[in-house]
Amino acid sequence: MQTIIEIIMNSGETAVNLALYILMPVLVVMMALMRVLEDKGVLGFVAYKISPLLAFFGLPGLGVFALIQIQFISFAAPVATFKLMENDKSISNRQIAATLAAVLTISQGNAIMPLAVVGLNVPLIILTSIIGGLLASYLAYRFHGEDKTDKNLKKEKFEKKEVKKENKKFIPLLFQGGEEGFKIAVKALVPLILAILMVNILKEINLIYYLEILLSPLLTKIGVPGVAVLPIATKYIAGGTSMMAVVMDLIEEGRMTALELNRIAGFTINPFDPVGLALLVSAGSRVSSVTKPAVKAAFIGIIVKGIIHLIIF
Repeated sequence: MQTIIEIIMNSGETAVNLALYILMPVLVVMMALMRVLEDKGVLGFVAYKISPLLAFFGLPGLGVFALIQIQFISFAAPVATFKLMENDKSISNRQIAATLAAVLTISQGNAIMPLAVVGLNVPLIILTSIIGGLLASYLAYRFHGEDKTDKNLKKEKFEKKEVKKENKKFIPLLFQGGEEGFKIAVKALVPLILAILMVNILKEINLIYYLEILLSPLLTKIGVPGVAVLPIATKYIAGGTSMMAVVMDLIEEGRMTALELNRIAGFTINPFDPVGLALLVSAGSRVSSVTKPAVKAAFIGIIVKGIIHLIIF
């Protein structure tokens, strides 16, 4: 009983630290910025210009901001864009699915930068992320299929309505966006605690150890070194941050090389794990409703991305 209580307490402490000291600052700043850009018409203008280029992949123009945020900031940053998409009636559910699939496939900036210090090939991981992300978005858009939101959009295309803007001042807009970011971080706390609790339970029963024994022969046959089993298993059970810490320790100890890191980078550097998924779907009900097609498409995108790394390295 004492062990269970300790696991619950540790999971809660980790989740609170993650929500308060990592997610909340990022979300408050990003939501404040996005709210200002939205009110001033910048987001609408960029989305309008980019939409034709992304339409083939099922991505809305606003989706490009989510892709930039995940690639160059952190796995938490796209939540701000998903919140805007959640409330934007001009964006269909299948477009949200396409964006979520791409975000789950693309490598997050908060993992790329630290691992670059120990030999990660940054230009290549960015390139393969774009390839895998666009593939995932295309598949998720097709997997989801049309729904009521698509039919409503088709009807509204012929009725262009003028929206009267309130022309709010800069500082109130920043505060409004910041408050929204704060609420998102608080709302994400419950799924984060439960996701981390599940991860810690699996670690406590030595599942990672058994997975290492089970998967090592299989992975070595396809060119993945046996030492990579630990970071790969850690990634998909304990999350990307834990995986990054394991990789850096292995390289510092000389048990893993930069070449081996780049071989597994396509499979492991992405927010597709219990913690990352729980955070992203907390953006709203529309985002959580498209999880199934997005996850299926992201899985394929990550496999393709990982194979490219194995071929090159």
